[in-house]
Amino acid sequence: MRATTTIKGCCPLDCQDTCAWVAHVEDGKVTKVEGARDHPMTRGVLCAKVNDYQARTYAPDRLLHPLRRTGPKGSGSFERIGWEEALDAIAGRFKAIIADHGPGALMPLFYLGSMGVVQRQAPMRLFHALGACKLHGEVCGASMSVLHAEGHPMGFDPEEIADSRFIVLWGVNMLSTCHHHWQFIKQARQRHGTRVVCIDPRRTRTAEQCDQHIAIRPGSDAILAAGLAHVMLAEGLADLDYARATAADFDALCEQVAAWTPERVAEACGIDARVVVGLAREFATARPAVLRAGVAPQQTVRGEAFVRSLSALAMLGGHWRHRGGGLFIFDAPAFDEGAAARGDLAPGPQRSIDLSALGPALTDLDPPVKGLMVWCMNPAVVQVDSGRVRRGLAREDLFTVVLEHFMTDTALYADIVLPATTQLEHFDIVGAWGHHYLTVNNPAVAPRGEAKSHGEIMRLLAPRLGLDHEAFGQSDEEIAATALPDGLSIEALQQAGWLKLSPPRPDPSKSPVALRFAGDDPAPVTSDALRLLTPKSHYFLNSSFANMPRQRKAQGVPALEMHPDDANLRGLSSGQLVAISNERGEIRVQLLVTDVIRSGAVTLVGKWWSQPRETAALSNILTPSRWSAGGQPAYNDTFVTVAAAAPAPAVSG
Repeated sequence: MRATTTIKGCCPLDCQDTCAWVAHVEDGKVTKVEGARDHPMTRGVLCAKVNDYQARTYAPDRLLHPLRRTGPKGSGSFERIGWEEALDAIAGRFKAIIADHGPGALMPLFYLGSMGVVQRQAPMRLFHALGACKLHGEVCGASMSVLHAEGHPMGFDPEEIADSRFIVLWGVNMLSTCHHHWQFIKQARQRHGTRVVCIDPRRTRTAEQCDQHIAIRPGSDAILAAGLAHVMLAEGLADLDYARATAADFDALCEQVAAWTPERVAEACGIDARVVVGLAREFATARPAVLRAGVAPQQTVRGEAFVRSLSALAMLGGHWRHRGGGLFIFDAPAFDEGAAARGDLAPGPQRSIDLSALGPALTDLDPPVKGLMVWCMNPAVVQVDSGRVRRGLAREDLFTVVLEHFMTDTALYADIVLPATTQLEHFDIVGAWGHHYLTVNNPAVAPRGEAKSHGEIMRLLAPRLGLDHEAFGQSDEEIAATALPDGLSIEALQQAGWLKLSPPRPDPSKSPVALRFAGDDPAPVTSDALRLLTPKSHYFLNSSFANMPRQRKAQGVPALEMHPDDANLRGLSSGQLVAISNERGEIRVQLLVTDVIRSGAVTLVGKWWSQPRETAALSNILTPSRWSAGGQPAYNDTFVTVAAAAPAPAVSG
């Protein structure tokens, strides 16, 4: 009988849950991963995305050796080279770029493909020390971050939600994107008979499990919030003492929402006025209520207005006074992940580039970016206006290095591809953006092939770039330790496996903030234009796992969901091939006529890769180069026409 060893680790992905797992190892190979039963969030269950994570590590198309481009960018033509040759090539080109164009011509690019401190932050030590560019901005939650920086509280310990008396899930498909949070909703229902309302243009898995689903018109979220505030103030349901204590502009807020009567809101949002009144009354009289919001409603040019409107509602209701009450979009353990990047190594001020605006950065920036390193991100798929991003990546004068597990759409444009370790092969610590636990990931097996952790890649490149600070000799464990709060050692965290590091619960009354928000009518569109929504898949995480056989099979082929009224108007039917197009491009997918999406909008679930071609539903080819005032990419301000696809031209032979 084979002996099985179990190794404690955790999921690295961009998810609010950050699950702890146990890897089962037999004869030096991981045979399965399962959720840690004693972790307070995970409780023994992993999601449909990662419950076979070992398949990612042992995938036959896994990148295991350094590669050098031999053909045109994007063609996929590469040759295998050794690590010494790859590192020398990178260092040589980076030094030449600095000599010819200055360090500001070098750009790092990373996001949340792994939330591990080492995997995300270690390479930034190189760029800081060289005086290269640094990054600002966010792809997903920029609007929330803007309001948070103003002093608006954005979350609290999610375990408190078990004591909420009324829960509004606003634009969040919890059962597909952070299903471990659902346990607290179940507890609230069991303890208090809590009602749960879902606000979402689409009838999601989550909406089907709620007591009420309100299918509002996409983009009208702030208007609905204004209507709720109107009813609360008009009927004397607001906690005026608390609202005045927390709002720096209370009178202006009251003046603004006065015009948003239930009838006017109903027309703008595409719902019944009685729904507006009923929701306002329930939310105002519960003690407490929580607004549990998602990322999607932020992803418009008016993202900050949406977040500010929810903050205003939470304060008008006085819900922050009570355990389980307030606004929850984001919360995290109290540790300093950014410290691991060692920004103090920079010799002086650095040029800063908005990571969410990669298309303009690579096509229009003056002086131009000449060297790019990408890790923990697949921007050719996930960035807005990805056609523009690809044009930038295709520049022959741009030297690009990509650290990856697979030949992604972005890696196809690289000059050098370096094979990175997966979560089962390296040490790291991982925080969360939806709870307060910091979790350790121990390597379960040795790296496959020649894959290396991002910390090791940093250590190997540093001397070739002439960098000899002691920070470049630190182990992955030492790099992770720099993010820990004073008094906590990496050894203590390793021994515990995970620790709850809760920040203080917010008290908005101690620092008043501006609550007045814009509440304009939704932008008019032509009669045949439909708003394209691209919600997250149950089986992919953004573009991660879109290449994995099990997840692809479970997700099925890309399909455009369209309401029957919109399909009938266009003479379309389920199963036929349709062209989705606007001035930026066209994609073709099968049509699914269904009432899960309200009329006026269509949905294309998941972030698909360009290969294989039969499932190349690259939705971000169609998204505009538009951002909110605070820098949130406007993914959901994408308007398209949908028509039957013309048959492909015959190929003569």
